[in-house]
Amino acid sequence: MAGDSTTIARPYAEAAFEVAQEKKALGDWADALGTLAAIVEDPQISEQVGNPNVSGETLRDLIFGVAGEGLSKEMQGLVRLLAANKRLVLLPDIARLFDQMKTVAEGLRRVEIRSAYDVSAAEQQALTTTLKAHFGSEVELSVEQDASLIGGIVIRAGDVVIDGSVRGKLDQLSNELQF
Repeated sequence: MAGDSTTIARPYAEAAFEVAQEKKALGDWADALGTLAAIVEDPQISEQVGNPNVSGETLRDLIFGVAGEGLSKEMQGLVRLLAANKRLVLLPDIARLFDQMKTVAEGLRRVEIRSAYDVSAAEQQALTTTLKAHFGSEVELSVEQDASLIGGIVIRAGDVVIDGSVRGKLDQLSNELQF
C-alpha cells in the first residue's frame, strides 16, 4: 500500500518541486510541505482526512485554519487540488518525495544503512567514500543496527536498495524455491 501511495504522490511532488525551483524557494516549500504533512498526520485531523463523509472543502478549510496565514498562494493551490481530488492523505508522501528531490538537487544523497552489527567509524567512512564514488555526489549516512538481518547490511538511497543481508538472501532463496 505504501508503494501505491508513493506512486500516486510522485507527480504532485514533482510538480511542486518544479514550481519551487522556478520560485527559487526549495527550502520554503520543503518547510511548508513538512508542516502540512505534520498537520495531516495529527491523530485528530488524520481521522477526519480518512473519513469519507467529510467533504474536501471542509478538510481544506480545516488545514488552512491550522496552518494559518503562512502558506503561499501556490501552496494553497496544492492543498485545494489535493482536497478536490480527495488526496490530502498523500501530503506526507509528497513532502518526503519533495525532500528527496531537494536533497538530490543540492548534490547530497541521504543513505540509510541497516546493519546486523555495529558499524565502526572507520567502516562508515569507507562506506561513505564508496557510496560517494558510486552516486557521484556527497553522501550523508544514517546507520541503524537491525539484528533481524542476521548478517550483512542493507543500503537504501531513495529508490535504490542494495540488500547484502543474510535475511535478504534467505528471502530471495525462499522465493526462488517457492516456499
